[in-house]
Amino acid sequence: MPHLHRPHPATAKRPLALSAFLAASLAVASSAGATAAPAQAAGVVPQTTTTTTYAAPNPEPVYGTEAAALLETIPVKGRAPKTGYDRSQFGSAWLDVDGNGCDTRNDMLNRDLTDIAYVTSVPCTVASGTLADPYTATSIAFLRGMGTSDAVQIDHVVALSDAWQKGAQQLTYEQRVALANDPLNLQSTDGPTNEQKGDGDAATWLPPNSAFRCAYVARQVSVKATYSLWVTQAEHDAIAGILAQCPGQLAPTDQPDPSAPQAPAPAPALPTVTPGSYCSTAGAQGVSSTGVLYTCKTSATDTRLRWRQ
Repeated sequence: MPHLHRPHPATAKRPLALSAFLAASLAVASSAGATAAPAQAAGVVPQTTTTTTYAAPNPEPVYGTEAAALLETIPVKGRAPKTGYDRSQFGSAWLDVDGNGCDTRNDMLNRDLTDIAYVTSVPCTVASGTLADPYTATSIAFLRGMGTSDAVQIDHVVALSDAWQKGAQQLTYEQRVALANDPLNLQSTDGPTNEQKGDGDAATWLPPNSAFRCAYVARQVSVKATYSLWVTQAEHDAIAGILAQCPGQLAPTDQPDPSAPQAPAPAPALPTVTPGSYCSTAGAQGVSSTGVLYTCKTSATDTRLRWRQ
């Protein structure tokens, strides 16, 4: 039950004084707000904007994490019922979640294809290109259009239906949208091969190109760890068996390599100076309003510091 505030006895005896005070206050407010009232009366409502954030529940693995070790941190459980699954639970297909002006499908085509041509001068919608398909180890020509676009499809490395049955039901809608559009979980591939995979996990489907299987299951491990998904026992054993064939296989991640040399900090911008004016620090540099470089220095005939070329 909500807590009710009861007036203090001393204030409860002053209803008339309070009424008079409120009446006076309302009169002043009415007079002071006379200029503001028309805008409100006209139905002008302040506009507010909200930004939706699509993000995974966890950061991607630390750089250098071995996929086999990461696999052992993922819970092993039975598959949950598929009840309630629908593609819309993961948002509309191919949104622009990163706000770069290009939908996720075209982002992936831009990442994975070569010899790209665009529909317009804007480098977004891919009209044609060539895919070196890692799933089949074949080269596939992509041509945008009815009956041809499906030659190259975008695979969810961890299928959305599989994710739904292994923990995605507990994610927020925004986290599921992030999963469906995360480049870590997306790979351009041969259309028929993608359709053959369906919603299979590593226990029921692997890429025909055996040379890519280690990288493929390592990505599944990274995705499942990043999105708090689990694996079935059969899936765990299948992944572990593949990773045993490639000891040291790293889990893909967007985390930086701590041993990589750091880019130097950008030099501070030079101040804008007036040519010929006095300055105080010999050797300091500045630029004029027209972009010409000047140095604070003396001259052969003038020992005073000025901005000079």
